[in-house]
Amino acid sequence: MDELNLPRDFIKNVHNAFDEEGVQFIANLPKLIEEARQRWELSDIRPVPNLSYNFVAFAKRGEEEIMLKIGVPDPELVSEMTALKLFKGDGSCRLLDCDENRGFLLLERLNPGTMLSELADDDQRTHIAMDVMQKTILSRGEVTSPLLNKFIKLTTWFDALKKIRPLFNGGTGPFPKKILEHVESFLSDAWDDHAQSPHLLHGDFHHFNILLSERGWLVIDPKGVIGPAGYEIGPLMINPWNSISDRSSFKAQTERRVSIISERLGWEREFIINWATAHAVLSSWWDLQPDGTGGEYSLRCAEIFSEIK
Repeated sequence: MDELNLPRDFIKNVHNAFDEEGVQFIANLPKLIEEARQRWELSDIRPVPNLSYNFVAFAKRGEEEIMLKIGVPDPELVSEMTALKLFKGDGSCRLLDCDENRGFLLLERLNPGTMLSELADDDQRTHIAMDVMQKTILSRGEVTSPLLNKFIKLTTWFDALKKIRPLFNGGTGPFPKKILEHVESFLSDAWDDHAQSPHLLHGDFHHFNILLSERGWLVIDPKGVIGPAGYEIGPLMINPWNSISDRSSFKAQTERRVSIISERLGWEREFIINWATAHAVLSSWWDLQPDGTGGEYSLRCAEIFSEIK
C-alpha cells in the first residue's frame, strides 16, 4: 500500500483511549498492516475515510473483496470477535478470520454498504432495525459459561453512574435529579430480571452500524455485551446523532419508534422508554468532560424520553 497517512483525529482518539498502548499501536501500525498483508495474502489495502479507534481498510484476498480491521488487543476487541463468531453471519457481517493476540480481524465486505442512517423514512429505518435485531439478538438463547467471560458486562458500564454524586459533592450536576433517580430505580429491577437469563447484545446497535449488503441489512462492529435484551434499543433511540432539529418533531419521531418497537417485539411502551432513558443518561456520562460540560445532546434525549407515556 502507499505511504500511511493517518488522520490526526484517529491518532488522537487512539492515544487518548489506550494511553501508552495506543502510542505504541500507532507507532507499530505499518508493521502490523504488513504482517496482516502477508498472513492473508492481501492486496489493494485502502484505509476507510472515517477511521475512529481501529484501523479499518478495504482490501482484496485474491479476487475477493474483504475488510481488514486492526485494533489494540484488549477485552473489547476480543468480545467483538467472539460475538461475530456466535452470530455466524446471521444478521451480521461475517468474520472470516481473526487473531485475538494480534488484534486482527478479517471481515466480509458489505456491498453497497449503504448505512441505515442514509434512508429518509424513519419508520422504514425502525422496521429494518427490528428485522436485524430479531435475527442477531432475539432469536438466540442464553449465553453460558465459559463464553460469558469473553464478553463485556452491561452492569460494568452502568456502574459508572455511581460516580455522579461523589463527583458533584452529593448532587447530580447536569443530570436532572428526577431522571437519574428513575434510571437508578429501573436498573435495580432490570438486573434482578436479567440475572436468570444473560443475553448477548450488540451493545452499539444504531443507524451507522447497520449496513445494506447483497445479503440484506446486517450489523457491523458489535461490542459484544452481556445484559438484558431491552438495552439494545437504547443506542438506536438517540441516533442518528444530533438528530434533534426541534423538540416537537423529535418527540413525535420517538413516539412513533416506541409504537413500532412495541408492536414488533411485544415489549411494553414503558419498558422501551425506560431503557432508552437509561442509555441516554449513560451516553451523557460518557461524554461528560472534566470541566462538567459535554453530554448535552444525550441529556436532551433523556428529558424528551421521560415525557413520553
